[in-house]
Amino acid sequence: MSISMAISLLFSLLFLNISISSAASNPTYQPLLQCLSQYINPSQNVSTILFSNTNPSYASVLQAYIRNARFNTSSTPKPVIIITPLEESHVSAAVICSQKVGFQLKIRSGGHDYEGLSYVSDKPFFVLDMFNLRSISIDMTDESAWVETGATLGELYYNIWEKSNVHGFPAGLCPTVGVGGHLSGAGYGTLMRKYGLSSDYIVDAKIVNVDGKILDRKAMGEDLFWAIRGGGAASFGVVLAYKVKLVRVPETVTVFRLERLLADNATDIALKWQSIAPTTDENLFTRMLLQPVTRNRQRTMRVTVNGLYLGNADGVVALLSKDFPELGLKNENCTEMRWIDSVLWWANFDAGTPPTALLDRNVNDADFLKRKSDYVQTPISKNGLESLWQKMVELGNVGLACNAYGGRMDEIDDKETPFPHRKGNLYKIQYSVNWDEPGNETEINRTSQAKALHEFMTQFVSKNPRRAYLNYRDIDIGVAENWSYEEGKVYGESYFAGNYERLVDVKTAVDPNNFFRNEQSIPPRTK
Repeated sequence: MSISMAISLLFSLLFLNISISSAASNPTYQPLLQCLSQYINPSQNVSTILFSNTNPSYASVLQAYIRNARFNTSSTPKPVIIITPLEESHVSAAVICSQKVGFQLKIRSGGHDYEGLSYVSDKPFFVLDMFNLRSISIDMTDESAWVETGATLGELYYNIWEKSNVHGFPAGLCPTVGVGGHLSGAGYGTLMRKYGLSSDYIVDAKIVNVDGKILDRKAMGEDLFWAIRGGGAASFGVVLAYKVKLVRVPETVTVFRLERLLADNATDIALKWQSIAPTTDENLFTRMLLQPVTRNRQRTMRVTVNGLYLGNADGVVALLSKDFPELGLKNENCTEMRWIDSVLWWANFDAGTPPTALLDRNVNDADFLKRKSDYVQTPISKNGLESLWQKMVELGNVGLACNAYGGRMDEIDDKETPFPHRKGNLYKIQYSVNWDEPGNETEINRTSQAKALHEFMTQFVSKNPRRAYLNYRDIDIGVAENWSYEEGKVYGESYFAGNYERLVDVKTAVDPNNFFRNEQSIPPRTK
């Protein structure tokens, strides 16, 4: 027997042994394996894509893409089996067979759902983990890309940069976020004021529907295609890949970061930022960070303004000396660089870090965290800001990230995609609190702080409905227990405003029995 034949036999025996052991201790494993084998090419060893909770690799596969340590504890409900498709046909088989064996199917692309809804449930469930489906194909002739949903944003940015130094894509700041969840929930980043959202650049898609069929844009129809561009695709099927249009970026862009404390002119800067940031040149995106800090043993507030300008330093300094002199931006505060290097800068990499760093998935990397969101439609007054500083210092740990809207966002109709937060919104707020210590006491303290600040902000933010951003998942808004229309409306109108009704209609048409569901999914009208 040759060495290669011996190795092949050894691996076959190993997988057979794992399969037998899984079947012996997990009664669901064998029925699922048998079902999948009917739909997957016989030459493929189906057991290699299944990880039951008795498989030695189960824990490492599950934990690799848990991005919130709150949901990586011994008491966190775990999937009965993790399915890790290697091909599109595996996804179709998983959808069909999960229904046949009677299990809920959670869909995970990058694991960044803030509430863990892609890999946690209180009912028995499987996880369909898309991390192997990560191919990216760039076509510079029509400035587009096909991106599988298991790819990360960092991988997309890197692949674009390999082809062109003057193209980019308007998506998020964190390079390890999965393309699937990000684009299906709208997706935004530093190019938002110039170009709009990630979902505004989706021109085609491939989705597995509840019958296991693979549909492109033409086959799925415009209603479903509309829904999966910002409405949360996990309510409707499993998106395999998106085709997106790339956007043009200049050879040189400029970034800057300025910090001020209350003892300086921080309050004046925060006040002025609210009216200037959404109305200034669309080539400038700024994010204002508000954070309680300690200086000289005294608690105070720090206001930080981070910016990306699609142009050179002279251009942004001239612009802000006219629009925003209070900020005091000077050339020495600015750094000119390529767009791909600005991606690394916003992701907090050290200067000079090569773009290959964007390919690092940083698996098993997670903080304990809680996030919430709001939209501001009228500037907060100086008195209002001063009361906010007092509240934030009193609470102690929660920061606010304010992202300027305006520009292209004002020009796109709020019904063009399910994402409704367009014209009339000055900026979006992300409430952010992280911690390192495990345990209920710290978690209750930090999450209670976030809730308290969110409650305090009621007077300053959007109303009827109070708006929220789907990709900043927040189960405090409401959850579905029976997936009734009225249950869904509570969180559905916060995330989607008037577009909730159309999403319910699409759901009713494509998944009337509600197979594709999570705790904040769109319900069918029949429920």
